[in-house]
Amino acid sequence: MTETTALLTPKPLYIEVAELVRQRIYSRELEPGSWIDEMKMVEEFGISRTPLREALKVLAAEGLVTMKVRRGAYVTEVSEKDLRDVYHLLALLESDAAAAVAQTATAAELQQLHDLHRQLERAVHDANRFFQINEQFHMALLTLCGNRFLSQSVADLRKVMKLNRHQSLFKQGRIEDSLKEHSDVMRSLVERNADATRAAMLTHFQNGLMAAVTIEKKSL
Repeated sequence: MTETTALLTPKPLYIEVAELVRQRIYSRELEPGSWIDEMKMVEEFGISRTPLREALKVLAAEGLVTMKVRRGAYVTEVSEKDLRDVYHLLALLESDAAAAVAQTATAAELQQLHDLHRQLERAVHDANRFFQINEQFHMALLTLCGNRFLSQSVADLRKVMKLNRHQSLFKQGRIEDSLKEHSDVMRSLVERNADATRAAMLTHFQNGLMAAVTIEKKSL
């Protein structure tokens, strides 16, 4: 066995199961507040209950699943307060990261972000595609910031935000508004204006929160 082969160890089964359940939650196949039928899922996946229970613990740690004593696991319901708290923290962290990138990014790194922005422009009529590229843009910005602790914090918060975030893009006009906000962020990055970049990113999250809260209230 070569050294490279030794590094390519397979993922534990419970990690793979966690990803399968995670995607079902994000796609709304498992709705917020719904009970997770463990026996049905075990039969469907062809696994024992142990890896499923370990997977549910992972998702509970991420905030996507809520474990209730003697009642089992439920998909987490995100309240308006939860949304406001998550968006508040994301706005602070990502605006700080964006401001740092405006000062330190190389021309090639800015081009990488610009290329993702152009993909966003082309995906304006496809909400699912727009959502995916939007996620890539934000994560690329965090990577360029170079603060792994900040990046991990944001990644954890975004998992909770995604319980609602995808739905908010279906608010009429939100994709177009989001694209304009991204344009403002991109312009400030290219101009190397840290303060303007920070302000543009804060505005982006403030508007995103308003769309998310609107969707949340309509669903009640």
